[in-house]
Amino acid sequence: MADEESKLFSLSEAERLRAQLEPVLIEAMELRSKLADVEEKLVTLAERIQRSGGMLVPFEMAANWRLERNRLVDEIHAALERIHATGCVVKDLEAGLLDFPARLNGESVYLCWKLGEDRIRFYHGQDEGFSGRKPIDPRDADYGKPIQ
Repeated sequence: MADEESKLFSLSEAERLRAQLEPVLIEAMELRSKLADVEEKLVTLAERIQRSGGMLVPFEMAANWRLERNRLVDEIHAALERIHATGCVVKDLEAGLLDFPARLNGESVYLCWKLGEDRIRFYHGQDEGFSGRKPIDPRDADYGKPIQ
């Protein structure tokens, strides 16, 4: 949640940062997809071992898939940390949702962007999510100043 200690973004700051973070977000999403594939292979392998009564245990294959899973988890965490270090919040990695803490008319809000949108055009309150998004009023969208 945005609070007094969080970085607050102007719309122009958030937009510049969004453009920089988009490739990092895409990377994290692709890594997450690869992780899901590896996890599926591990489940399939475990089922195969169980069906054999534990007699066929391909130790090397299992170890390699576990190492790959751990590597992918580490890379995902590193990508998410690069995003979080900027003050931006990843709300939903699978959907590609980023929130930027801001203030609008004295209220703490999030400027909200979803992968595939051409720019940040929505915001929502701290206690609202994606379904509570509202369009940013162009009168509040001074690209040079923080949204007040």
